Amino acid sequence: SNGSLMTAPGALGRIEAIRARGGRVVVVDPRKTETAQVADTHHFIRPGTDALLLLALVQTIFAEGLERLGENAAFTRGLETVRDAAARFTPERVAPATGIDASAIRSLARDFAKAQSAVCYGRIGVCTQDFGGLNCWLVNVLNAITSNLDRPGGAMFTTPAVDVVSLTSKGGQSGSFGRFKSRVRGLPEFGGELPVAVLAEEMETPGKGQIRALVTSCGNPVLSTPNGGRLDRALASLDFMVSVDFYVNETTRHANIILPPTFALEHDHYDLAFHVLAIRNTAKYSAPLVERPREARHDWEIFNELTWRMARGGTLAKLQARARGLAMAKLAPRGLLNLLLRMGPHGDRFVPFARGLRLRSLLDAPHGIDLGPLEKTLPGKLKTKDKRIDLAPAPFLSDLARANALIEERAKVVVSTSPTSLELIGRRELRSNNSWMHNSQRLIKGKPRCTLRMNPADATARGLGDGAMVMVTSRVGEVTAPLEISTDLMPGVVSLPHGYGHGREGVKLRVASANAGVSINDLTDDARVDTVSGNASFSGVAVEVTPARPAPPAP
Repeated sequence: SNGSLMTAPGALGRIEAIRARGGRVVVVDPRKTETAQVADTHHFIRPGTDALLLLALVQTIFAEGLERLGENAAFTRGLETVRDAAARFTPERVAPATGIDASAIRSLARDFAKAQSAVCYGRIGVCTQDFGGLNCWLVNVLNAITSNLDRPGGAMFTTPAVDVVSLTSKGGQSGSFGRFKSRVRGLPEFGGELPVAVLAEEMETPGKGQIRALVTSCGNPVLSTPNGGRLDRALASLDFMVSVDFYVNETTRHANIILPPTFALEHDHYDLAFHVLAIRNTAKYSAPLVERPREARHDWEIFNELTWRMARGGTLAKLQARARGLAMAKLAPRGLLNLLLRMGPHGDRFVPFARGLRLRSLLDAPHGIDLGPLEKTLPGKLKTKDKRIDLAPAPFLSDLARANALIEERAKVVVSTSPTSLELIGRRELRSNNSWMHNSQRLIKGKPRCTLRMNPADATARGLGDGAMVMVTSRVGEVTAPLEISTDLMPGVVSLPHGYGHGREGVKLRVASANAGVSINDLTDDARVDTVSGNASFSGVAVEVTPARPAPPAP
C-alpha cells in the first residue's frame, strides 16, 4: 500500500535502491502482491499461519546459535524464555501447515540472522488474522534477537516534531489493555477501544449498556467491518445516528443527520500519525488550497461544537464546557499545532529566543522540513518501569498452545485442487483507498477491479473459466462476482478487493454505484477474532465458490 504505516514515499524506488546496494527483499504473502513482483524472492504462505513461520525462524536462529542481541541486551529481558517457548516449532513441523518448505525457512532464518543489517516488517496482512497478536510480537522478537531493533538498517523509532506518544504518556495515557470488556462477548479493550467485531451485537442485544445511538466520522463500517451485512441491519435499528461526512454512502444512509465537513483542499493539514511512523524524521504543514464556503464547517469545528452542546451536569459544568469550546475555537488547529511543535523534541520549548521548530518554520517551508535520519532512541523512549522490553509477555506465551494446535489441525487438512472449500483473503488496489476513491471516474474507469481472483488449478478443478460469474459463500453470507484467473494467487486461496459493495439501496454515489462491485465484508465473519487481542480476523475465511445462479427471467 505504498509503504502503508511505514511512511516511505516512493516505495518502489526505495525497494530498487535496497537491491542496487546489494540488499535483498523477501516477501511472504498468499498473493504475489505488487511488492512481491519487484522483490528478490516471494514465498506463498497459507493464510493465518504467519505465526508458525515466525516461530520457526526464531527457533532456527536459537537452535543454530545465530542469536546476537548486541546493544539490544541493554533494554530487553526474557531471552531464555523465548528460546524455550519456540523450541518445539521447528521448520519441519510448521512446513506442511504454512506451505513453505523447511529448507526455505532455514535458509531465510540464516540469511536474516547473518546479514549485516536486516528488518522484519508486517502490517495489515499479519495483524488482521487469528494470530494477529502473536505475529506482531514475533516480528519484534525476530528483530531483537538479531540485534536489528533500534539500530540503522533495522527497525527504528522516529523523533517526530509532534511527539504524540510522549505527550499522551505525560498525561498519564501510556496505553491500556483489558481494563474492561465488551458487554455481550467479553472481548477486551485496547487503548480505551473495544474491537469493532462486537459493534453489531452491542446494538442488537437488549439490556443495560445497549448501544442505541452512534456517531461516525469519515468511516464506512458497513464496508469495513466483518459481517458488514449484520452491521448494516443493526444500524437501521438505532434510535439515533449522526455522521460527519459529505457522502451518503453505505453507512451514512442510516444517519438521522449528516453534518458535512469541508473537503480536503479547503482546510489545512498536519499529519500527526504518519510522521510518527516515518523512515526519516520530517515535518510538513499543508495550507488550504481553496477557500471554504462561508457556511461550511471544518471537522474540528463540528466536534468542538458538539462537545460543549452535549455537556452534561448543572449550569456550572455547562458553562465550563462552553468556556473550553470558546478557548479551543480561539486557539484553532494552527495555534494548537504551534504549541505542540514548540513543546516537541525539535521545538524551542518556550525558551524566548531559542531557534527551534515552530509553525512559522513550516509556513516558510511549504515542501516540508527534513529533520534528519532516525537515531537510536532506546531505552529512553520506553515507558516500562525498568526501561526494558519484555521479550516474553505472558499473554503471548499462553497463546502458543493455540498455535501448536493449529499445526495439528492443518495436518488433518489435505490442500488440493479438488472442489473443497477455499480460503479468502483481501487485497488493495493501487487506484483505491479503502472505499473513498470509488466515486472518482478517473480512478474507477477501465477494466473491472472487483473480481474474485483464483489460481488456475482451482478454477480448472471447478470447471470455471476466466470472466465467469461465480457465487462466493461463507458462513455469514454470499456474493456474486466475475472470476479472474491468476497465477498470483496461491492454490487453495482466493481474493476479493476491499472497499467495494456500493449497490445498496439509498446510496447516493453516482460513479461508485455504477461500478458497485461487492463487499468482501459481506463474507468475513465477526465471530472470528484473535483470541489474545479480540481483533477481527479478516484473512483466511473459509468459502465455497460455485457457478453463479442464472438471473431470474424478466417478468
